[in-house]
Amino acid sequence: MFRSLRLLLQVLWAQLLCGWVMGSELTFELPDNAKQCFYEDIITGTKCTLEFQVVTGGHYDVDCRLEDPDGTTLYKEMKKQYDSFTFTAAKNGTFKFCFSNEFSTFTHKTVYFDFQVGDDPPLFPNENRVTALTQMESACVSIHEALKSVIDYQTHFRLREAQGRSRAEDLNTRVAFWSIGEAIILLVVSISQVVLLRSFFSDKKTTMTRVGSILPNFSFLRLTT
Repeated sequence: MFRSLRLLLQVLWAQLLCGWVMGSELTFELPDNAKQCFYEDIITGTKCTLEFQVVTGGHYDVDCRLEDPDGTTLYKEMKKQYDSFTFTAAKNGTFKFCFSNEFSTFTHKTVYFDFQVGDDPPLFPNENRVTALTQMESACVSIHEALKSVIDYQTHFRLREAQGRSRAEDLNTRVAFWSIGEAIILLVVSISQVVLLRSFFSDKKTTMTRVGSILPNFSFLRLTT
């Protein structure tokens, strides 16, 4: 009983360590005509993965560049909506990766990235395993892997939800402006039609008045003759 509880606690502790040991995860605002860089110290032989996605803004694209401590470009992509790049550090030092929105003149972006460094911490760090895992230990490993998958799926769906909300709000704004424009056009056309109809009736009234004013003159001429 106590051994099972200890194994479960180890699983939860290892799951917590994943968020601390595996590098950086961040969502940030990238203004127009701006460039934002981040730095990470990496040891030689460490396997790393850079994953990013543009959540909101413009055409949902951004420039990304990754450099090693010597300034050598390891990864460079222009106007990408999302991508993932995996590499193994060939030297010790500070690696730099930058996101650029310098090609955009008036649209700011919201960018999410996850920079994973190294492998997962061992699930049972205090034990030297020379025999097969017990059924309980195998179940703990399965739970650990399932929890990692749940975290990845949650992050993915949160990004999709934020991107969908941004597009819906943008579409709602466009529909609102289009509706206001249609209302203004309808009002202008209605006023123009009223003015035009009134002008027709005003012309007829003026014509009848002129004819009426001329008729008495003709009658006076007849009487005099």
